[in-house]
Amino acid sequence: MSELWNWMHFCGGLESSAAPGLTQTLGRKNNGNQTRAPMPSTSTPIPGPLSQARFVDRPNRFLVQVRLEDTGEVVEAHMADPGRLRELLLPEKKLWLRPASNPERKTRWTAVLVESPDGRELVSLDSTLPNRLIRNALAEGVMEEFDDWELVRAEFPMGRSRFDFLLSSADRKGPDVRQMVVEVKSVTLVEDGIGLFPDAVTERGARHVRELTEIVARPEWEAAVLFVLQRSDAREIRAARSIDSKFADALSGAIQAGVRVLGRRCKVSTDGIELGDPVGVDVG
Repeated sequence: MSELWNWMHFCGGLESSAAPGLTQTLGRKNNGNQTRAPMPSTSTPIPGPLSQARFVDRPNRFLVQVRLEDTGEVVEAHMADPGRLRELLLPEKKLWLRPASNPERKTRWTAVLVESPDGRELVSLDSTLPNRLIRNALAEGVMEEFDDWELVRAEFPMGRSRFDFLLSSADRKGPDVRQMVVEVKSVTLVEDGIGLFPDAVTERGARHVRELTEIVARPEWEAAVLFVLQRSDAREIRAARSIDSKFADALSGAIQAGVRVLGRRCKVSTDGIELGDPVGVDVG
């Protein structure tokens, strides 16, 4: 049985039937025949000015060599996303760079965006951008997945880890106040319209998911993993079992334990990144 969660059903205000062992009761129910207005979106700007360049080489995970379009000079740029990115960082592929705010920094540039392999999309290379975007969305209350929840804080320490967000049930005065830990995972790898995570083995990611499984076993606690596609050209997200089977197994176990597994697309431009539609997630 596929464990694909298709949130498009939820967007219409209806709760689709969950597969055994899955939890899908997120947000408020739409009682009666009342039509629910679309939720507003939110965005996070990408600071500029940006300069165009062409990819040359990647000496290590945090550094790329590029050729500036306007001068032809080959320079080094910091790479904020330590993933493999082999399908994106191709010879002569166009990138957008931001100058370093600190003139004393060793690398004068930071790689911000790259063209998708077909040249039709922009893909964000900033792995911290989804967290800023989701924090704004949670604070503004524009995600139907978390309708009945309020943002308490970011960078919440619990156990051996620090999770991205802590939420609390909206009715904090009631007798059944609940809390939720949310962990955000950035997705940049897309193959044949499928977003894949991770794009390299991630022991830390698997550990986070196993810890979320432990959290949902506690009274009054819930947990969620939110995969954020830093692009818009994928129809679903899957755990990349062929890349990291341990992560895929941990995610499957988390779903069975009641951890909520969600996905979102993003619309990326040189001006910023906008939160897009919900997208289904499959454990692969």
